[in-house]
Order: sequence, then structure tokens, then C-alpha cells
Amino acid sequence: MSSGRRVNICFHGIGEPLREMEPGESDYWVTEDFFREVVAYLSEQPGASVSFDDGNVSDYEIGLPVLRERGMRGSFFPVAGRINKPGSLEGGQLKALLDAGMTVGTHGMRHRPWTGLGDDELIEELVTARDLIAAEAGARVSSAACPLGRYNRRVLTSLRKLGYAQVYTSDRATAPASAWLQPRFSVRSADTLAGVRALFEKPTRLSGAKAHARIAAKRWR
Repeated sequence: MSSGRRVNICFHGIGEPLREMEPGESDYWVTEDFFREVVAYLSEQPGASVSFDDGNVSDYEIGLPVLRERGMRGSFFPVAGRINKPGSLEGGQLKALLDAGMTVGTHGMRHRPWTGLGDDELIEELVTARDLIAAEAGARVSSAACPLGRYNRRVLTSLRKLGYAQVYTSDRATAPASAWLQPRFSVRSADTLAGVRALFEKPTRLSGAKAHARIAAKRWR
């Protein structure tokens, strides 16, 4: 991997879910053992970063302790409408994440794609959700992760106007660490440690070019 580039690895749920899952969501839950294996490997890789979407309580109960064991920091993107509900993060846990040196961003209000929403709905997702998370965490929220990895020019323009410092997607590509738009690789239940290692040890110029071509197309449609 070239110097200065970041490989963003994203988790969703770890262990046993404690809430009803959405259709297809189980594909993104991994075992605690596998999570520990991946983080152990990532802790030795320059340019690796870890993030967590959805705000499951496993972020705090499993994710945080493992990151601290390995001396790593992570970014956490809860769904605002799930905070303080069974199986999801509580406000006090968001504060504990920040106290431990982690970053807390927003994953919107209702875990729905931001593309195609009306103006009022988009405000709820990008403004109301951010304000709610900031109030629960007791700190400013300046980063966002696009639900289901979907975005377009209107969404990105709105995020820029609202002052978001970085925006995370699911485009399976690397990016400069300073880039405003940060693609990520989501880890799924069917993935293996060898597959994660390949992201660092066997990057291909062709696959990277294809991924960035897709990103460019999404940014302008």
C-alpha cells in the first residue's frame, strides 16, 4: 500500500445481536473470536483504521475493550433513533467511548438511504440525528457514515454545506488519510482473515481503479 493511504475497515455487529435485525443484516455480524483476530492483525498495519456502524451495544461491550487491548482507536457511527433502546448504545456508553479516545459520528436517524429523501427527511437524517447524538454524547459530531453505503451528489453537497469534516462510505477502496470522502471495506460473517490480509498485502491497481471509477460516478449522479 502506498504511503499516506488509509484502509478503512468497518464492522457492524459482534457476537449475538440483542435486538431484532433488519433483512440481510445478519450477514454483517461477526463472531467475537473473528473480530479479535482481525483487530490483532489491523493493529500491526500502518494505515489501518477501524469503524463501527449502527450503534449496537456490542460496540461498547466487545469492540471498545478489544481496541484498548491493542492500543487502537476507532470511529463509531450510531443510528440516532436507536440510542437508549435494547441492544443499542446508551448515551452514557457514547460518552465512555469518547472518554476512551474514540470518535463518535452519525449514521443518520432511521438507518435508511439518504438518496431519494425529501428535504424535510434529509434534514432529519443529517441535522436532527447529528444534534441528538451530540446531546447524548456530550460532544460535537463532525463525521458521518452513509447508511447502506448509498449517496449521490445531492447528499454529498448537503453534507459539505452542513460542515461535516469527513464522510464514510462502503465503496471498498483505499483513500488518502486526509480525504473528505473515506471509502471503507465492510467485514461480513463469511469473510476470512486471509481476505482481510489481502486488502493490505495484495492490492491491485486494476480493482482500485474500478472502485474509484464507481465512486466518481456516484458523486456526480
